[in-house]
Amino acid sequence: MDDLALAPEAHFNAASEREQRSPDRLFTLKEGDVFLVCDASGDIHGVADGLFHNDTRLLSRLILRLDGSPPALLSSAVGRDNVIFTANATNRPLTPIGAVTTPEGVVHLERKRLVWDGRLYERIRCVNYGDAPATLPLDFSFDADFKDMFEVRGQTRAQRGRRGAPTVLPNGVKFQYEGLDGARRECVIAFSERPAHLDAHHASVRLELAPRAPKDLYLEVGPEEGPPPAARRFRRASLVAKAAMRRRLRRGGRVQTCGRLFNAWLDKSRADLALLTTDLPTGPYPYAGIPWFSTTFGRDAIITAWQLLWLDPSLAKGVLAYLAHTQAEEHSSFRDAAPGKILHEARRGEMAAQGEVPFGRYYGGVDTTCLFVALAAAYAERTGDRPFLDQIWPALLAATEWMDSFATSDPLGLIRYERGAKTGLLNQGWKDSHDSIFHADGRTPEGPIALVEVQGYAYAAYCGMARLAATRFDRDRAEAWRRRAEQIRQAVEARFWMPELSYYGIALDGENTLCRVKASNAGHLLFVGLPSPDRAQAVMRTLLGAGFANGWGLRTLASDQPRYNPMSYHNGSVWPHDTALCAIGFRRYGGADAVPRLLSALFEAAVHFDMRLPELFCGFPRHAGEPPVAYPVACLPQAWAAASVFGILQACLGLHVDGWRHELHVRSPRLPWGISELRLENLPVGERRLDLVFREADGRVMVLPGRNEEQGVPLITHT
Repeated sequence: MDDLALAPEAHFNAASEREQRSPDRLFTLKEGDVFLVCDASGDIHGVADGLFHNDTRLLSRLILRLDGSPPALLSSAVGRDNVIFTANATNRPLTPIGAVTTPEGVVHLERKRLVWDGRLYERIRCVNYGDAPATLPLDFSFDADFKDMFEVRGQTRAQRGRRGAPTVLPNGVKFQYEGLDGARRECVIAFSERPAHLDAHHASVRLELAPRAPKDLYLEVGPEEGPPPAARRFRRASLVAKAAMRRRLRRGGRVQTCGRLFNAWLDKSRADLALLTTDLPTGPYPYAGIPWFSTTFGRDAIITAWQLLWLDPSLAKGVLAYLAHTQAEEHSSFRDAAPGKILHEARRGEMAAQGEVPFGRYYGGVDTTCLFVALAAAYAERTGDRPFLDQIWPALLAATEWMDSFATSDPLGLIRYERGAKTGLLNQGWKDSHDSIFHADGRTPEGPIALVEVQGYAYAAYCGMARLAATRFDRDRAEAWRRRAEQIRQAVEARFWMPELSYYGIALDGENTLCRVKASNAGHLLFVGLPSPDRAQAVMRTLLGAGFANGWGLRTLASDQPRYNPMSYHNGSVWPHDTALCAIGFRRYGGADAVPRLLSALFEAAVHFDMRLPELFCGFPRHAGEPPVAYPVACLPQAWAAASVFGILQACLGLHVDGWRHELHVRSPRLPWGISELRLENLPVGERRLDLVFREADGRVMVLPGRNEEQGVPLITHT
């Protein structure tokens, strides 16, 4: 997901060695279109961190010092529900005031903060555990640079807007910026107590602490002035934010197991998805990831919703509704748009508004339109929600017409991409970094390029549309779409298969020469069910071999291929969602026993990442006693990474909901390694909610009714 030709590595390379902080040591909060990234102390240094709103960094610096020195950090955490960040610290020796000296480790500082309704709320609670009164000098430095997200990521601009002089207020400072787009942006930082010293970038507050008597200082940061920060405002924001998060967490079904650590992973993943999900007018929508991609992405949201579809179909409905609403209606080379195409991403920062980048509404994802149609068909089969399908049917027809255009414009009828302008993405599949598609000799192919997995998505889309047309008694369209699906399937089998390697190549270039490269893309063909059974088995064997399987998941590129680099973005790293889609494909082709193995690998990786799988991590082979190697600028949290546990868990359980018949099917279920019992609660099937228990006994997994024995949903098991 690389919306700059620079790729995320550019930011990492631009940062000084001192500023390089791994993503697992950064902490994030989000609500709506505002998110915060800070370090373990709660400080913001203005590298990849800050307080962001609509792709603009408002607060770029907020550093707390205690008597001129950093407090000694004791611990940091974000609460289980992802609402409140807490950092605990203590004092180093304080400068004597008269004859009184406050020794080290006597004063406790607790920083609690949350984001709600476009504002950052913080409470700094100070407690003096000494026997004598203490004077606590708190020093703050702060700034607001109003950088566009693309600037934060490393892109240089020819010119910027006008940054006004900060206005010093009685209890804070107002920063102002007028962008080249004409928009006026502000950032106000305010304190609950009037600082002893206050200027444009610094504030000093002196707190007199009696022994064992807590004292609180409140501060708020927002895009405009508000009432003075106070305890009641902090408490109210906390209560409302937690209530909103509880509502998001209650959507859909719930999974619990007998494994405490495994439950922690499930709970953290669900909380991350709730954190990233924004309630848009069209319904819930998972933003892709923090910090780089906290906005609406088409491909990411579709795959996230698809992995969660069995458990919470409301997310897929929200994604489909938004993408239908933002579907392209005209041609634009700059935005890589064409009628019927589905959105790749939408940005609301100054550079997008000015046209410095094409990503205001950008359609340069060749796979997103196919995935949109395929998800709609999967949603229909999961829910039987005919009224909603009728509502988006015009969008599905327009998307299919865009796909149909390749049947006449391309000699092989394959769906291809080639960017319309140099500002667009060079590569437009999910591996969209500039170096991810290449020939076996390392050459970069000339376009237009046909990616192997995109043909698989198109196959799934046409098959799905044929089934939907049949439910609408449109036999002519159903038959036409079945023929188109078969045409694509035959083209893939004839043109992408490499007999000498028993594997599919990654792409065809503009001359229809195959890029004979072994990449994980071929595993997505198994996800959609395109390959013949014998070829699927060969692909499965290769993906489970040492070239791809590194012990923590599946690499994006086999280790014996050109351009392989375990530290790269797409050429040898491990992406959890990629591993999950391949695992779902394994289950489809009879590889059910491999699914718990891959689930276990991702779980053990998650343990090392504090129960939160990042966007990606490095593809180095696993060694005993060593953790997986973090990718330095991965998004954390990331929606499709968080959803991967649920996608692969469905494959493990062999569970399928028939929404048309309101039936639940379970085929040859498996449980995760080390788990002997798993409970599904409140699983929506039609208008009912189902509870199930999966229990292992004597080497077999039994499926039993849960708390509600008369649940009214047929359960059909297959061996």
